[in-house]
Amino acid sequence: MIQPILKTLNRVGINGFLLGLFAAIFLAYLFPFAGSTESPVPWKPITDVGIALVFFFYGVKLNPEQLKAGLSNWKLHLLIQLCTFLIFPLVVLILMKFTPWIDPDFQLGISYLSTLPSTVSASVVMVSIAGGNLPGAIFNASISSLIGVVITPIWMGFISDSSQIEMDFASTFGELSLKVLLPVILGILMHNLLYPKIEHHLPKLKYLDQTVIMLIVFTSFAQSFSQEIFTPYSLATLLKVAVTMLVLFFLIWGIVEILARSLGFSLEDRITALFCGSKKSLVQGVVIGKIIFPDPALFGLVLLPVMLYHIQQLIAGSVIAGYFGRNKKA
Repeated sequence: MIQPILKTLNRVGINGFLLGLFAAIFLAYLFPFAGSTESPVPWKPITDVGIALVFFFYGVKLNPEQLKAGLSNWKLHLLIQLCTFLIFPLVVLILMKFTPWIDPDFQLGISYLSTLPSTVSASVVMVSIAGGNLPGAIFNASISSLIGVVITPIWMGFISDSSQIEMDFASTFGELSLKVLLPVILGILMHNLLYPKIEHHLPKLKYLDQTVIMLIVFTSFAQSFSQEIFTPYSLATLLKVAVTMLVLFFLIWGIVEILARSLGFSLEDRITALFCGSKKSLVQGVVIGKIIFPDPALFGLVLLPVMLYHIQQLIAGSVIAGYFGRNKKA
């Protein structure tokens, strides 16, 4: 029982990447000045270039013909995108009214989490393990990332009216377009030219993504630690946030399951809807959040719920994917 779970967790990259995230936070705690805005290291241009490269290669990996072919299963795609960008945020907005034990600072982070697109690699891997509709998963995870560049800042513009952040949607969207959309579009345009040359190196490209994410996590938490942002919060407070994230995952999972069954989806499509509709992207959360929340200290607080949800969705999702996979084989 334990060995298959560990193998599954390893396949979604939870071991190395998760340890790297913890190491980045620990180093930020030990050496906050090194990652702060006072550091002589020019972190902002380094991470900006890293973000552009991540999304350029993401665009290169997207196959325009496969995306066109995937449009036929529109009911599945519509359900997943509605769950990701409408149902999830609405559920969280309601949930936050009934969770007075969650500090308002972390409520902002949970609200931000709810507006994020679905994760790509983890969703696709888990759908594959569970025996779901893999082309549908690839299509939705890819499209979700592009839609999120527009929808996430729109949602945060609405949420910011009642929070401690001020956001200029026009400038935020302009910056996201320059740093995220433009590299993706350039990558898609160069797909036919570059993809055959990098296809054999795709497994290594994930290390670029992970390195950029760990750098942003390190600098954000370093700034938070240098300003002692986390000092007022006890371990019990953080545990409450973690438990809330786990409850949220299973709540969304249950809603997607009910909707998929009511629409008469096949088992394969239901599996795809469950995994893609309940996941949130840490990668997008970090890169989009870095633009929406220019204050690195505040961003460290916002990132905490996103990281907690990421960890729990990987662990819970991996166990459930293994269960589906074993049942299908049986």
